Amino acid sequence: MDTIINAFSNIMQIHELEILFKLILIAFLSGFVGWERESWNKPAGFRTHVLVGISAVLVMVCGDYLNTTTGADPSRIPAQLLSGIGFLGAGTILRDGFNVKGLTTAAGLLAVTCIGLTVGAGDYLGAIIATAVVYLVLSYSHVLSGKLEHYNFIDLEVKAENPKEILENLREIFNNFQLEIVKMQIVDSKSDEYIRIILKYKEKADINEIMSRVMQIKNVKEIVEVKEG
Repeated sequence: MDTIINAFSNIMQIHELEILFKLILIAFLSGFVGWERESWNKPAGFRTHVLVGISAVLVMVCGDYLNTTTGADPSRIPAQLLSGIGFLGAGTILRDGFNVKGLTTAAGLLAVTCIGLTVGAGDYLGAIIATAVVYLVLSYSHVLSGKLEHYNFIDLEVKAENPKEILENLREIFNNFQLEIVKMQIVDSKSDEYIRIILKYKEKADINEIMSRVMQIKNVKEIVEVKEG
């Protein structure tokens, strides 16, 4: 065992072989995380994660090289990378009304970046442990999440002849369906007067049935869901 460790140490003293080892290791570690994301058809998959991880290692190696040759601060380039990775992560985030998708994938890219920096710094065991933890969180956190209650939000506009007169009717319907009223107010626009309602509801709530019940209220002319783009 000591012979293997000594041989590995000797190899690592050759700069080019050390860089090659780091790149191969991060390709495996970041690819492991990227493969999990790709299996869920996420926007950033295997190739994206591998490229981000390799970039992080090269940035760290570059910082170390500049420090050795010019005495520059080796932490400046990695710091800029952590700021810049936010632009890539933002590309995986989509907004659908009040719901935001892609945050986990964006966070995964940030995690892979940090793992790459760790490999570039030479803390191989730390990078391997971090990769295992990230993979477990991404792969199995849904088991716990599935046992928790999940809520969605919906934004509605209700048009009626006399909006103030139907407020209590609306509250009664929403309470019967166990919907939480986040906001409900009468909006006086130039063309019409309507009620703006934001509701919080469980995933199993039948929104179509609820909207149908609202339409049955006397004087209600229209109910529409507001889609924010």
